[in-house]
Amino acid sequence: MSNIQALAKLPKADALLAALVDVMRPQAGPTMALVGIHTGGVWLAEQLHAALKLTIPLGSIDVSFHRDDYSSKGLHRGAKASSIPFAVDGAQIVLVDDVLYTGRTIRAAMNELYDYGRPGRIDLAVMVDRGGRELPISARYCAYTLAAALPENQELVLTRSDGESNPILSLSLKERRDA
Repeated sequence: MSNIQALAKLPKADALLAALVDVMRPQAGPTMALVGIHTGGVWLAEQLHAALKLTIPLGSIDVSFHRDDYSSKGLHRGAKASSIPFAVDGAQIVLVDDVLYTGRTIRAAMNELYDYGRPGRIDLAVMVDRGGRELPISARYCAYTLAAALPENQELVLTRSDGESNPILSLSLKERRDA
């Protein structure tokens, strides 16, 4: 089966979001804090935070300064400020991203998170695991895992368009800009 065929069989983003909520709900409680990784992870974290009715304010994190390619590529032009509106020391934090690939973004997010304090636990929630890991990182919460890794020159992109009452989420396959 080609990657295009596999993507055609990929559930709709709204169904994946509902599946992720179902996977996370048994562990969701008053001590769970979500931190979305800019950009796709923040959108996803917003939806999860609302659906799980979490009480700790939602955080967001930008990994631009902690990327391992920062010295060779420089600062990403879409860099945003990180915002962690709760005490990180001892917190039970779930990092949220849309697609898990090599693990390098997650490593950078953990480095950035430790700039704010020492969490009691860090878990990872992703909508899709596309394979191709370069680091020993895996998601505790994952809505969908691709049966075969995508080629390096392709990426899954979560996009959001604002509907009247709810944002409309969609996943698409695109050529990587840095490939």
